[in-house]
Amino acid sequence: MSSTAAAVGAKIRLRRQQRGMSAAEMARRAGLSKATLSQLEAGKGNPTIDTLDAIAVVLRIPIADLLARDADTGPVYRPGTPAEPGEVARELLRRISSGNSLEIWRLRIPPETELTGVPHATGTIEHLLIAAGHVTAGPVDAPQDLGPGDMLAFAGDAPHFYRTAAEAVDITVVFASPIST
Repeated sequence: MSSTAAAVGAKIRLRRQQRGMSAAEMARRAGLSKATLSQLEAGKGNPTIDTLDAIAVVLRIPIADLLARDADTGPVYRPGTPAEPGEVARELLRRISSGNSLEIWRLRIPPETELTGVPHATGTIEHLLIAAGHVTAGPVDAPQDLGPGDMLAFAGDAPHFYRTAAEAVDITVVFASPIST
């Protein structure tokens, strides 16, 4: 059994269970035999893209969510990058797998302010995207100095803070909290 097959199988089983769907019902909806689904969930199969697509449709998730490896929840820092004048620039800053509840907030902090972050539910990842200003923020044991365009993701269930200096800051905050099973 490969580690990839085991990870994909575990994700299929988890998402099916989160939706309260029996293996027989999911197999029927995806056009698979129950034995095939059982093998996949056990990490013993080698599914085709068509099979994974059928499963993803039944689960109502992007197929990439079945294939993406869960990343370490340690801080992830993405410095802002300049865009060429007159060009549209697109950057994937962070992929958030399904199975999460998402909240998007706007946080504006005045100059010379320190704000202690309230720890969130276990497993919550907090994502900060700095729109304007500069802030020192993140886990108390690994804060980052952030400016416009910078992105930081960190475990929001641990102690964290935000501290501004001489200017106000405008931050878009996304909370990704696991949906209880």
